[in-house]
Amino acid sequence: MNHQSLSAFIWSVADLLRGDYKQSEYGKVILPFTVLRRLDCVLETTKEAVLAEHANKLKADINPEPFLLRKAGQSFYNISPLDMKKLMGDQDHIRENLFAYIQGFSEAVRDIFERFDFYTQVERLSKAGLLYQVTERFANVDLHPDKVSNSQMGLVFEELIRKFAEISNETAGEHFTPREVIRLMVNLLFIEDDDVLAKPGVVRTIYDPTAGTGGMLSVAGEYLHEHNPDARLTMFGQELNPESYAICKADMLIKGQDVANITFGNTFSDDGHLHKKFDYMLSNPPFGVEWKKVEKEVRKEHETQGYSGRFGPGLPRVSDGSLLFLLHLISKMRPAVDGGSRFGIVLNGSPLFTGAAGSGESEIRRYVLENDLLEAIIGLPTDMFYNTGISTYIWILSNRKPEHRKGLVQLIDASGYWQKMRKSLGSKRKELSDEHITEITRLFGQFIEASEGKKPISRIFKNTDFGYHTITVERPLRDENGQIVLATKGKQKGKPQPDSSLRDTENVPLSEDIEDYFKREVLPHVPDAWIDHNKTKVGYEIPFNRHFYVFEPPRPLAEIDADLKQCTDRILTMIKGLSA
Repeated sequence: MNHQSLSAFIWSVADLLRGDYKQSEYGKVILPFTVLRRLDCVLETTKEAVLAEHANKLKADINPEPFLLRKAGQSFYNISPLDMKKLMGDQDHIRENLFAYIQGFSEAVRDIFERFDFYTQVERLSKAGLLYQVTERFANVDLHPDKVSNSQMGLVFEELIRKFAEISNETAGEHFTPREVIRLMVNLLFIEDDDVLAKPGVVRTIYDPTAGTGGMLSVAGEYLHEHNPDARLTMFGQELNPESYAICKADMLIKGQDVANITFGNTFSDDGHLHKKFDYMLSNPPFGVEWKKVEKEVRKEHETQGYSGRFGPGLPRVSDGSLLFLLHLISKMRPAVDGGSRFGIVLNGSPLFTGAAGSGESEIRRYVLENDLLEAIIGLPTDMFYNTGISTYIWILSNRKPEHRKGLVQLIDASGYWQKMRKSLGSKRKELSDEHITEITRLFGQFIEASEGKKPISRIFKNTDFGYHTITVERPLRDENGQIVLATKGKQKGKPQPDSSLRDTENVPLSEDIEDYFKREVLPHVPDAWIDHNKTKVGYEIPFNRHFYVFEPPRPLAEIDADLKQCTDRILTMIKGLSA
């Protein structure tokens, strides 16, 4: 059963809820019940052995937990004699028995159902006389790992969340990222480390500060397992949405990960992995979301901790927190002397160029480029994400760049690499094929400049190519007779006073001498101008699209005239036909 038909079957439960629940509330019932049934199926084969072991260890007055985990073969267990099939045998006591069954789970699982606020829903279903029917519907779905793999199960959760978000008018894309985009990011993250990751018994850490339902962590784990079954990726994450957090935690439990590594809360105001560093990181933070709620805490960290904290380089405008996530990830990089880190983050176009020289955004870009952290930026096609059709970019950063990448940045325009989806999902109408992912990975891995036809698709620049000096050009104030007004006091005494209404700025590339530029570009037009060097600032921007723009000359005028004549002749003929 594929994930779409499976989620459609589970969705049929909504028919039972209609009338007693609003559409926007269906997820509160269906998501936790899906998780419950999955956990139930995972423990099915070891259930009897776990119960026997529990009884033995209690008799011997020994802490049973480590033994139960071993018997269950999972990082969780259940000591209730009940399971979902047995719950069906006592319709009159379904509420009490369901509570007892959930209480039989180990602590991490109980926390999942608390995050779902599941007990409230059980009471509500019971009062509506629906609890037995809903439980029965789920008890009849086979979600055993032999039938539904972990990967498929992740897709089922994502499909369900997307549906619930759509009918609730929420943004589904805040919860998860298209799988093919994650696969591309994971490829880019690991490709330069293939030799290291192929070694037997290698253990690496990966972190996602906006974990959602855990899709990014899961795909990274699957990739590494495919390439080296002996390698192990220890997963860490943090998530703000309670339902997404609960699903992510359940997914990690089933995968045998330590769920204590998945924390709940706001990454900016309550960092769940304080002082920890990681080998790899992935993130798809919400696009263009303001950070006003945590402004006080973020500003305090910026002002009191400076570069010892996460936000030393600068703060972006409050309306968009994207670059705060970038700084947060940089702070989590393992020092280069300890092996360093690489991470990928999905951002919209704004962080590339928003903010003039000296602004928070420009200072953050300056920090990234002057510290040689940026390896590449890949421009993706539009209409790739579920909740937005805007252009998006994958940034790859590393503090252990290979020698041939040092001091350089690669830009890859992959906006033309897409195929139309058979069926749109929200705003997502396009997808990357396996071939597209392979080609983008190859361009990155080989670190080459490339074109398709006359259009460049991969370009390599020096870090300094993105920097510039903003100079302030002053012109003298003149009186009503056109005479230059001189200052009468202070350091400027005897010098021309500047006219603020004629003041202008110029951006001079870092690679150019400011005086040479000024003599060439400014003085020939305004010979009385001068530079106020006290106001000169350094700025950085990455005008991605400009570097891939190919000028197409307009058609010859005669050709355009001929087309217009043909068009007007056709209109005249039609008018004649109407008046005949």
